[in-house]
Amino acid sequence: MSQILTSIIPATGAVSSTVVLMMTEIGLHEYDILTVIVLIFLLSAKEILSASKYWTKSLGTSLNMSILTLLVVFASIVIFKITEII
Repeated sequence: MSQILTSIIPATGAVSSTVVLMMTEIGLHEYDILTVIVLIFLLSAKEILSASKYWTKSLGTSLNMSILTLLVVFASIVIFKITEII
């Protein structure tokens, strides 16, 4: 029994010495600007299309759903950037 314990102890000591601490940042910084650009594009498309003859209720609903989703993402980006500064 003591032989098994002596062979386990050095093995766990070797494993614990090879542990590497890795830190990753939360968030996708490269997509922040893309989100803002798409949000601006959709908001301007909604304004332009609402004054044209191509405006339908289903088009308005589709644009509202995508704009609302991107507004939530935009708010999350703003909150994350503020907490990153603090």
